[in-house]
Amino acid sequence: MLVDSHCHLDFPELAGRIDQILESMAAAGVGHALCACVSMERFPGMISLVAGHPGLFAAVGVHPDTRDQVEPDTARLVELARHPKVVAIGETGLDYFRQEGDLEWQRARFRTHIQAARESDKPLIIHTRAAAKDTLRLMREEGADRVGGVMHCFTETLEVALASIEMGFCISFSGIVTFKNAQDLKEVARQLPLDRILIETDSPYLAPVPHRGRTNEPAYVFHVAEEIARLRGISTEEVARATTQNFFRLFPAAEGT
Repeated sequence: MLVDSHCHLDFPELAGRIDQILESMAAAGVGHALCACVSMERFPGMISLVAGHPGLFAAVGVHPDTRDQVEPDTARLVELARHPKVVAIGETGLDYFRQEGDLEWQRARFRTHIQAARESDKPLIIHTRAAAKDTLRLMREEGADRVGGVMHCFTETLEVALASIEMGFCISFSGIVTFKNAQDLKEVARQLPLDRILIETDSPYLAPVPHRGRTNEPAYVFHVAEEIARLRGISTEEVARATTQNFFRLFPAAEGT
């Protein structure tokens, strides 16, 4: 069995055909998927979508790269995290790629999410882009190691991956690892301990080869597992087994939903 550790089934590209997506997941051996929230406005719809499906889970948070969002405080995130389908806080983190000027608002948002994770005792789903140094610094300053979590859609260096692992985090690879030009990322996937790896689609984005350029969906996580297996010289079944075990170890609340 495979698990898609990060997707956005509530996005319009996917939400209107959820039954078809679930059928495709089953056919591909994908038994579970974690839907990550990107805004407070989207949270009610996302929870409604996953509530009726035992293989779907949710995280609550606000994505780092949009300023004009409803900003939840720690208490609000902790309250929403009590929902039985919510197994994590996120996605959260830092993204400096398209941002300019004073980005303290991003760092304040990230700190709030780490504090909520600690108070709710649920792991973090962290997004970092062009901000690895500050991401690791805030993780250390706010005690993210007390709850652990996952560095999702990882595209950073081996050094960043190992620093994250030291704080109790897993590293999740998306369809990017299947791209020909992702040689550095492929090397990271080769070298990390297998018991610290997760796989994801980040659908509807970043469809892996051979679906690159199309709308992504959780069933395609098989191709991520297949590429990691190829890189490491092991079977796809071994990658599937390890990443599934890693997922439920990291997100124990998912086993009861």
